[in-house]
Formats: sequence, structure tokens, C-alpha cells
Amino acid sequence: MSAKRVLLALTSNDDLGGVRKTGYFVGEAAHPWKEFVDAGFDVDVASVAGGTPPQDGYDESDEIQKAFLADAKISAQLADTTRLDEVDPTAYDAVVLVGGHGTMWDFPDSVALAAIGREIYESGGVVAAVCHGPSGLVNMTLTDGTPLIAGKTVAGFTNEEEEAVGLTEAVPFLLADKLTERGATHVPAPAWSEHVEVDGRLVTGQNPQSATAVGREVVTLLTD
Repeated sequence: MSAKRVLLALTSNDDLGGVRKTGYFVGEAAHPWKEFVDAGFDVDVASVAGGTPPQDGYDESDEIQKAFLADAKISAQLADTTRLDEVDPTAYDAVVLVGGHGTMWDFPDSVALAAIGREIYESGGVVAAVCHGPSGLVNMTLTDGTPLIAGKTVAGFTNEEEEAVGLTEAVPFLLADKLTERGATHVPAPAWSEHVEVDGRLVTGQNPQSATAVGREVVTLLTD
């Protein structure tokens, strides 16, 4: 049996509302990646605009993040990522919408990201997102136009956490509120605690602390 294939979708936006530079949160890509490679999965990265995606939150004391960036395949792909609109979603069993504040600007309106998620989900695959990654779910619809998250229980960066980092006024919308507007039930856990919601083949994590668990739950869904 061929190895399961997972796509890590990354933001291409490096501007956090004029406050500072941002990008994809390295730990939120690295920690799921570690779960996937340990399970024998094949992992690729792609970004909204292609090229070298902007990074945020890199912790050089985190051996998993260091291993992710040093991995020969990953580092080659990160040097010049494939654009999401050039990705063949039928090649993947799961897509993970990696967080980082940058996603709040380019994930919601990415037609390509929405199409990838729809195709994978409707083909029986897994759609996952962590921290601010669920911003890519707010406009993701099924073929019949129904929001993918309608009626689903989800996790995502909470209003409390956004306030704690002082960015409530910087972001274009509050993620938890927008997920609720789209018909999802957003379940917040205490700030900075590991929290993942699994609703069928939808896996969502609240914050960076939840990235490993998101990866673990995706592995479970793809191997059961």
C-alpha cells in the first residue's frame, strides 16, 4: 500500500496589519510534520503565492522545528514552494492549514485553498487546521455551497488569546467569532492549553500548543 500523502498549506502574507512582520508559524508546521513522517507519511508544503513563504515564531531551541527546516525535502520545497493553485488535490489524503497570523489576510479568500480543502474532504480525506489556520475554513464550502464547517464543532485561536497577545485590533476579524458566524460551534479551552476538536474528518487545534495533537489526530484518522 502506498504511503499516505499530506499537504501543509502555508500563508504567503508577511504583514501583521502594519504591527510587525509575520508569516506561517514554524512550530505549527513542524510538529504535525513530525507526527506524519514518524507514521511513514509523505509530506509536501505549498503556499498561497508560491516562492519562499514568510516565517514567524521560529524557536531555535525546539529540536523538531530545527529538524523540519533542515530536512532535505522540506528545505528544498520551502526555498520555492508550489502555489496552491498549482496543487493537484487528488494526490493528497489530507491537508493541514498551518497557522500564523499571516493566514488571517490571505487564507479566507484563497479560491485555491478552498478548492483543495473541498476536493480532499469530499473525496473522503481529512481537512485539518491549527491556531489561525482555521481562517482558511471560514469561506470553504462544499460543492452544494454549504460551508464545510456548518454544524461542526471546531477549535481555533480564541478571543482571549488574541487579546492576550494584544492583536485584537490588528487582525481583520476575530477568528472565533467568524467561525461561529459560519455555523460552526467554536469550543474554547483555557488560553495556551492543548485543545483539539475532531468532528468526523475535520480536525482543528486552538493554538501552537495544539499542533502536535492535530498531527496525531490526522494520523489516527488516516490509519484507522
